[in-house]
Amino acid sequence: MPIATVNPANGETIKTYEPMDEEELERRLQLAEATFRTYRTTSFAERAALLERAADLLDEDQADIGRVMTTEMGKPVKQARAEAAKCAKAMRWYAAHAEALLADEEPDPSDVTDSGASRAVVRYRPLGPVLAVMPWNFPLWQVVRFAAPALMAGNVGLLKHASNVPQTALYLEDLFHRAGFPAGCFQTLLVGSGAIDDILRDERVKAATLTGSEPAGRAVASTAGEMIKKTVLELGGSDPFIVMPSADLDRAAQVAVTARVQNNGQSCIAAKRFIVHADVYDAFAERFVAGMRALTVGDPMEEDTEVGPLASERGRDDLEELVDDARRGGARVLCGGERPEGPGWYYPPTVVADVTREMRIHREETFGPVATLYRADDLDEAVLIANDSLFGLSSNVWTRDEAEVDRFVRDLEAGGVFVNGMTASHPALPFGGVKRSGYGRELSRHGIREFCNITTVWHGA
Repeated sequence: MPIATVNPANGETIKTYEPMDEEELERRLQLAEATFRTYRTTSFAERAALLERAADLLDEDQADIGRVMTTEMGKPVKQARAEAAKCAKAMRWYAAHAEALLADEEPDPSDVTDSGASRAVVRYRPLGPVLAVMPWNFPLWQVVRFAAPALMAGNVGLLKHASNVPQTALYLEDLFHRAGFPAGCFQTLLVGSGAIDDILRDERVKAATLTGSEPAGRAVASTAGEMIKKTVLELGGSDPFIVMPSADLDRAAQVAVTARVQNNGQSCIAAKRFIVHADVYDAFAERFVAGMRALTVGDPMEEDTEVGPLASERGRDDLEELVDDARRGGARVLCGGERPEGPGWYYPPTVVADVTREMRIHREETFGPVATLYRADDLDEAVLIANDSLFGLSSNVWTRDEAEVDRFVRDLEAGGVFVNGMTASHPALPFGGVKRSGYGRELSRHGIREFCNITTVWHGA
């Protein structure tokens, strides 16, 4: 894929960039290593002041960077501005909390005296330059949720962003530079995916984090494993949205629409498989389909647009293939399902029912505004359908029965269970999945500690 801004609303190539050559890449790796030697010794107060300044600048830039994101990957511009605001909020959260999250820990002296110690301390120290391989769907948020904790921990970042969001990638480097961070603290590497392996093999790079596809995760994990380097992977998701008889159906259906089409349906944590108890299946389906049909699809720069184009032509083709395969297998398309005429990579909000295990749409992630609808006879069958997936990122459960909540929390194979609400990421809560959705956690105290050397300090008697 060329490194270029291509407007998905009309297919127009706006700007193309040449990849960095080996000499420039080497210069940047040297800079990252040199900067880390001094940046790691700065205080939490110094780092927090810089990150607060970055948040202030991002707030000032919200409208402009929102338009850039929408131009590059097609999200409705209102959602783009909201993404920028969320990033600024996360920066401030880590600026305020990082010192406490990484404070020294001292076991009770009585627990370590039998080792001959008078005291022991656990200290969190930064690792060094961390490579971040990031996707296009949330081009600011995916990066900031790594960068904010990593920088507060004393690490430095090297960003290899998706090739279709180069302007957003360069903006991020400029943002941290304008905020006063030393030049090597956060650098954008304009390189193709073929360069990732060599960068990760470089001894100056100490760890990597990747958000993206399962094949990309396998490649990075394989190289990192060979080099004995720490990785955090957040890969695909096919999150279940379970509706039980006691649920508020009006509210559940309303949230279901948003949960499926947020970011034009291109979100790992978007609800994708809607599993509804037989007693309320018809009533929920009627509300849900009506809500999907009522969405405004159009120019993502328009303020009233709710669903814009998919980010790439290939992405639309892949989504269309999944729907067509399901239709050939006997599934019913309750709304949408037909590519519209005209320019841009649009696909309508679509609901597919009567899905079977043999269909590709059951096994693969639908990265776009397409929902699959399942009928479950009871809670046990709902859990079976929900867990019948290679992914396990998050899940949504709608019920007023606390016993059912306990069962779902116990039995669902996912990194999160959101009860009577939509899955969302928040700085204070750990984020990540199980199975082929990856491993490790971002955000919260768990995320900031992922790229720390957890050091035991032992003091003799």
